[in-house]
Amino acid sequence: MSDEIIQLKDLKPEEIPDCLKAEFYFDFKAHPFAHEALFSRSDNVVDVLGETHKYIVGWLEEFLAANSEGKETCEDAVPGCPQAVGRFKVILEEGAVFAPSAIIGVTKPDKRAHTVYVSKDVCVFGSVIYVSDGDIVIGEGTTVEPGAAIKGPAIIGKKNDIRQGAYFRGDIITGDGCTFRGEIKNGVMMDKANFPHPSYVGDSLCGYMTHFGNQATSANLGIFEGMRDTNKRQNIRLQVDGKSYDTGRVKIGIIMGDFSQVGCNSVTDPGSFIGPYTLSYALTRFTKGLYGPHEILKNKPLEHGVVERAKFRIEDM
Repeated sequence: MSDEIIQLKDLKPEEIPDCLKAEFYFDFKAHPFAHEALFSRSDNVVDVLGETHKYIVGWLEEFLAANSEGKETCEDAVPGCPQAVGRFKVILEEGAVFAPSAIIGVTKPDKRAHTVYVSKDVCVFGSVIYVSDGDIVIGEGTTVEPGAAIKGPAIIGKKNDIRQGAYFRGDIITGDGCTFRGEIKNGVMMDKANFPHPSYVGDSLCGYMTHFGNQATSANLGIFEGMRDTNKRQNIRLQVDGKSYDTGRVKIGIIMGDFSQVGCNSVTDPGSFIGPYTLSYALTRFTKGLYGPHEILKNKPLEHGVVERAKFRIEDM
């Protein structure tokens, strides 16, 4: 193993390992994603995490400029919302129900007010909406249950089920047909992502039909890095084919390929890269590194005292 540390950001596209490219994890031809353009900005999946905020803000500005005219609009107050703080705008399409328990808008006089755009057939009831730091678009047919909280900037797809207790902390994109109940921050969750139980996903990319079992969670910051001053934290390094790559990021959660699943009460270390069709049994710990594709991780301590790794064959399903 070489002692050289390779800076991922300095590599030419052809020098980047295949297992760090978006196409290794996500098949956009088989499963088109409305925000595939985000991935075209970067040569590797790690850099996509650094582009997410900029992409979301730009997309929201373009969407609101193109879709706001002629819609029902409320400013700084919403009928049926008992608590409202600061300046904000709400745009409602026909058939939308918007009755949050609270809206937190912009309180600083030198900042522009942000917007919540509520598409048709959306139901937001009893939840908390933060537009103090960015706009929010909620896609057609989505339900946001009482007790959920959403912070902008955020792009929420169509027909999402955002359950009680969900906490979206900003810089979030969700696809269509997703289910959530946990906490998400700086995350891209593609179509049919299924995270219906308490969990944490931060600084992460989760592909088509990915799933976290109950109480599964992903760490995005090393435990010892949390003890350092912020400016002294070290970037996550990744071993690929005997070479060490500096990712350029202190925080990386999970990169999760299409159809992958993490079993109940499992934990992924910061910098877990899980290829498509990779599954884990309950109570499995993923240490930092590369897994899959087409692999099962089995936590069988009674039999082996270790995590067993086995080939996953689709034809056996």
